[in-house]
Amino acid sequence: MTESKVPYLHIKDLKVNFKTHEGTKKILDIDEIKIDKGQAYGIIGESGTGKTVLALTILKLLEMPPGEIASGRILLDGDDLLKKTDKQMEREVRGKKISMIFQDPMSTLNPVYTVGDQLINVLVKNQNLKKKEAKVKALEMLKLVDLPDPERCMDKYPHELSGGQRQRVIIALALSCGAEFIIADEPTRNLDVTIQAGILKLIKNLQRTLNVTVLFIANNPGLISSTCDNAAVLYKGEIVEQGNTREVLKNPKHPYTFVLLNAIPKSKNEKINLSRIAITDVEENLDGACIYYNKCIKKTDDCKTLQKNIKISETHTVKCCLAEEN
Repeated sequence: MTESKVPYLHIKDLKVNFKTHEGTKKILDIDEIKIDKGQAYGIIGESGTGKTVLALTILKLLEMPPGEIASGRILLDGDDLLKKTDKQMEREVRGKKISMIFQDPMSTLNPVYTVGDQLINVLVKNQNLKKKEAKVKALEMLKLVDLPDPERCMDKYPHELSGGQRQRVIIALALSCGAEFIIADEPTRNLDVTIQAGILKLIKNLQRTLNVTVLFIANNPGLISSTCDNAAVLYKGEIVEQGNTREVLKNPKHPYTFVLLNAIPKSKNEKINLSRIAITDVEENLDGACIYYNKCIKKTDDCKTLQKNIKISETHTVKCCLAEEN
């Protein structure tokens, strides 16, 4: 009997709540996510579904309160991150094992320090390098991310760089301390299409070259399709569909996945009726009902009580009791 492969990142039964003046609100309810070493894994969903909350929870950077991790496990190479103290996370995990590429590079970079100084400071602090050694390493990192004229950029301030250049600096910072797991939280947001393509290509090339594991977060399924091996669709804090990226995007089985994909124009010349994604309900679903019950056009009485994961194939599951009919 062959031994099952242990995932590099394993999230199991994770529940995250926010406490508000109206009471406790469920933000995340993740049954399971498994990401193998060296894999690129995508999380897709519209704004407000909990994608960034998931990223912050993995790093234990979620502000508490109002946030509250009610239950669950987040295992990184078998080590439960949720059992670690903040000091342990800072000393052992953040930057060293897991780094994050944030949405807005301008707010991530410190405006009063040059690019070189920021990289050098990170390297001195986290890799115990002398300043001269850190400067050499910083320049190497800027070359690694294909930043044009890296020597000159070392002396520039963030506002002197373009959006795409700033994002390359952020990627260099994320990789500078040798982290083997990178969380890319909508890294191409606010960048034009041509710059987006360059950043996506860079992340994919670095993932393959350095064998790093990447959790790629996006609201555009098109970005995931060209970047990730596997993908999960997140709706109102729950994984409603996940599996091989091609299977999920080419053969969607959950009604929400279908609507999400159909909201994107496929061709400039083709006239199609795009799906409209409604604003997330203020009113809660019936207790025990499918998370998508209020909006689903295919719902039946079974959807009021049945919530189960259906196995479509060895690499494709969906949380919908009607999946076999879709």
